[in-house]
Amino acid sequence: MERVPILKIGDILLVSIQLDMSDQTAIQLQEDLAERIVDTGCHGVIIDITALDIVDSFVGRMLSAIASISKVLDAETVVVGMRPAVAITLVELGLSLNGIRTALNVERGMELIAAAHADELDHQLDDDPDAETATT
Repeated sequence: MERVPILKIGDILLVSIQLDMSDQTAIQLQEDLAERIVDTGCHGVIIDITALDIVDSFVGRMLSAIASISKVLDAETVVVGMRPAVAITLVELGLSLNGIRTALNVERGMELIAAAHADELDHQLDDDPDAETATT
């Protein structure tokens, strides 16, 4: 069985799907990614689907499941490289990809994750009265 590689770039895990996703490969990717998030403590996951010509309902549900798993493990998910035909297919299938942010390319995806992480840190500082006194 083929595995999808998961690369660590700073505080982000990059998943570049370069092969047709069988059911078993998709399930293995979910498990591998969850383990890598926990092992690395990364706060972001970018899934690059540039190489995918089509996304069926199973792959769409798999992407949603990965985003949900990542969120529970404190990591933001961004899907990048979606082709127009893939976007149209997802809409036609009624898959809204709830909880998944999208970006045109990896660079923009990294910017989204960095901004989301910065906002989260700001909210944590706002909610923690001890943090204000420690910084002033």
